[in-house]
Amino acid sequence: MNRIRKGDQVLVIAGKNKGQRGEVTRVAGDSVFVQNINLIKRHTKPNPQANQPGGIVEREAPVHISNVMLFNTATGKGERVGYKTLDDGRKVRVFRSSGEVVDA
Repeated sequence: MNRIRKGDQVLVIAGKNKGQRGEVTRVAGDSVFVQNINLIKRHTKPNPQANQPGGIVEREAPVHISNVMLFNTATGKGERVGYKTLDDGRKVRVFRSSGEVVDA
């Protein structure tokens, strides 16, 4: 079970985008892609077979998972995540500070 999942709101805690917030669009191993964070410009050649024009394309680059923190909307801060097993046997993510369950 990952601490950060697709669809989570995260806060960037290190790097050039420190302090910015966004939604995780993809998790790839120990890296995450966050919407409108860590944008790079990629020079692409045109590909007529895929109907893709050439030029400079701006897209998101991966951010290491250690440089993002799950955002708690109740407190308005980034918080650490732990795990807890419920009485019915489900394993859920919880915020370490409050013990509040992240997954509904």
